[in-house]
Amino acid sequence: MPSIATPDADTPSDVVALFLFLGVAAVLALFATGLTDDSAFRFHGYILMAASVLALSALTIGVAHGRFRSDPGRYQDGVIRAGVIATMFWGVIGMTVGVFIAAQLSWPEIFYFPEHGWLNFGRLRPLHTSGVIFAFGGNALICTSFWVVQRTCKARLAGGIWPWFVFWGYQLFIVLAATGYVAGITQSREYAEPEWYVDIWLTIVWVAYLLVFLGTIWKRKEPHIYVANWFYLAFIVTVALLHLVNNAAVPVGLLEARSYSAFGGVQDALVQWWYGHNAVGFFLTAGFLAMMYYFVPKRVERPVYSYRLSIVHFWSLIFIYIWAGPHHLHYTALPQWTQTLGMTFSIMLWMPSWGGMING
Repeated sequence: MPSIATPDADTPSDVVALFLFLGVAAVLALFATGLTDDSAFRFHGYILMAASVLALSALTIGVAHGRFRSDPGRYQDGVIRAGVIATMFWGVIGMTVGVFIAAQLSWPEIFYFPEHGWLNFGRLRPLHTSGVIFAFGGNALICTSFWVVQRTCKARLAGGIWPWFVFWGYQLFIVLAATGYVAGITQSREYAEPEWYVDIWLTIVWVAYLLVFLGTIWKRKEPHIYVANWFYLAFIVTVALLHLVNNAAVPVGLLEARSYSAFGGVQDALVQWWYGHNAVGFFLTAGFLAMMYYFVPKRVERPVYSYRLSIVHFWSLIFIYIWAGPHHLHYTALPQWTQTLGMTFSIMLWMPSWGGMING
């Protein structure tokens, strides 16, 4: 008689924990979707319910076939292969939308569809920018960080099945964000459009990502922590800080899609561009510099040009970049001293810029 496909005594604890988490998520999504009067919230509730059911089904089938027995002697590369595929997939989607909205600007009389609001430039433009930055770039950062941290630490990814949760959880965030853009469910914050409940989901996924990455470094067999991992860790931690502060908001209701920012006026503008500038600095700069520090020396089969310079590069980037956000708000209501401070630190950014360029 075949065994029942449920967690048993031989099922790894990480799989059991994920079963319980997804089960709770499915129940919450069901109740939230059934009780809300907000059609936008209900729309995303259906997506969450479908994702929870699919994930629980995949876990059940995996347990039944014994697919979650990890081999500690081998690197966990399946999730990396999936990440590379997702990177290319979202890259094609994001850039195709970019071509479409460019055509809307060039030939508005042809590519104007007033009867289809979801095709408006105002909704598709953030879909393009966020798709290329967070879907294409984010998947590239996650999968390469998993590759690099294993090779440089000589250790398998920590967390068992949780790296897969990070991967699929991030794909769910992308789907919720993208469908929200075209449906008009946004906070209207540059590079931070998803509403409060999507932000909470991303926070859960990002904490899991941080724990997987830190856990792998913690159990490393190589005593030295290679510089690429410094940049990846700075990217993960700082993006978490930026996300939590900039997206602080008060929901209209627990079953409503809309929310109000915790900040107002010029303070709101400053927080937004502290986030927007440093999303570039730590998502699109620190993370991709981590790729450079591993893949360029590996490809040319030579060590880093100057390890001492990489230390100066790292710490100058970390300490200076975070202060430069006010340069997005020149000639605004922002106090003059704050504008000057942001511009001064922007000029000082020549240090990490040249440090990374020379090493590259």
